[in-house]
Amino acid sequence: MRVISGLKKGYKLKGPKGKDTRPTEDRIKESLFNILGYIHGESIVLDLFAGSGSIGIEFLSRGSKKAYFIDRSYLSVKTIKENLGHTGLVEKSRVIKNDAIKSIKLLGNENIKFNYIFVDPPYGKNLIIDVLENLWEQGILAEDGTIIIEHEKGLELEDNIFDFKKIDSRNYGSKSLTFYR
Repeated sequence: MRVISGLKKGYKLKGPKGKDTRPTEDRIKESLFNILGYIHGESIVLDLFAGSGSIGIEFLSRGSKKAYFIDRSYLSVKTIKENLGHTGLVEKSRVIKNDAIKSIKLLGNENIKFNYIFVDPPYGKNLIIDVLENLWEQGILAEDGTIIIEHEKGLELEDNIFDFKKIDSRNYGSKSLTFYR
């Protein structure tokens, strides 16, 4: 795993030990950022179920102002902090060790608006709809913001979920990316 573009291009990233995480492959990450295009320098990013933090770090490398990393695993949080230290991006980051839903509510109470929210929950646990419901209830997606969901290929997500509208969906082997606004 590595940072593929931007200020920190080429930096190698660690993955959490164990089999509980599935780091986003570089080819999927590259495709994701090709789809998103230019990342505005004032953008704020939420990396939910962050694992290694590679997606949030990629946003920061490409110019995002700040990234929030959420994971409930001690090993993942430790790895995220190591990767942020290695890339020199600690000051642009906030790492929260907590459950995704509780964290969304916490961030909603802080009135933070995110331009990009990346959601990569454990497969087979039916968390996507709960996450989207809480994102909608808390209103933490900026008006022009984008939600990106990485999920197993066989899972078909509706075109409209709450007030979010599907704008794109792509398959990559056994994984898919679905985009909402």
